[in-house]
Amino acid sequence: MAEEKELNIQETQKQEVAKTGAERTRSRLAFVPRADIYETNEAIVLLADMPGVDETTLDITLENDVLTINGYVNTSYPEGYGLAYGEYRVGDYQRSFTLSDKINRNKIEATVKDGVLRLYLPKAEPSTRKIAVVAG
Repeated sequence: MAEEKELNIQETQKQEVAKTGAERTRSRLAFVPRADIYETNEAIVLLADMPGVDETTLDITLENDVLTINGYVNTSYPEGYGLAYGEYRVGDYQRSFTLSDKINRNKIEATVKDGVLRLYLPKAEPSTRKIAVVAG
C-alpha cells in the first residue's frame, strides 16, 4: 500500500486493547481506536473512531517520528443512577504511528467532531535539486 510508505502502523488492526511497554497513569482500559487512512496527492488523512472524546480530552504528540494519540473518556451517569447493565466496555484510547520523512511535521492539523478524530498529515515538498559540479 502506498500510504504505508509514509505512515507505518505499529499496532495490528485486530487488537482491541493497547498493550505497550509504557506505564499508564490511569487505571482503566486503553483501546486501540479503529482508523481509516486515505492518501491524496497533497496529504495523508487519518480518521480514527474515538467515541466520548472531544478536544479537551485528546492529547496528540509527535516525538522522534512517532505520532501518539491519547484520548481520555470521562464516564458519567445521571445523578442518582448507577449502571445496571452495559453491553460495551468504557475505556481510554491510545495509538501510535511512525511517520516517514515525507510528512511535513510543521503543518499537521487535527480536528475532532462527534467522536471522530481527523488528522491531516501534509506531504513534504520534494527536495530534489540539481547540484552543479565544478572542475577543480
